[in-house]
Amino acid sequence: MRGKSVVDPATGVVRQCADLCVTCIYRPENLALMPGRVQQLTRSAIDNEMHIVCHHTLDTPAPAICAGFARHPVGAARCLALRLVRAGGLTLQLIAPPSTEEEETHR
Repeated sequence: MRGKSVVDPATGVVRQCADLCVTCIYRPENLALMPGRVQQLTRSAIDNEMHIVCHHTLDTPAPAICAGFARHPVGAARCLALRLVRAGGLTLQLIAPPSTEEEETHR
């Protein structure tokens, strides 16, 4: 697994971005990825009961589930971390995604 978890094991908190970051892969105008790549990433996460981490939080001390993925009806339903939140086993913390400038200071 790359980086740290979106779950804080000490507190049982699952971090999720409250909104799409400026360059979110789920923004329709984002053309930075090859055609079909977002669907491929989403399908892989769903098939493995995982999630997509917001790329702006990937290498920060507190990575978070991408807001775009969390809004995906099947993605949200299949994501293990979000299912545990709905079951009451973990707590959800919505965070503002860092700006590009904030993200650069963590690298």
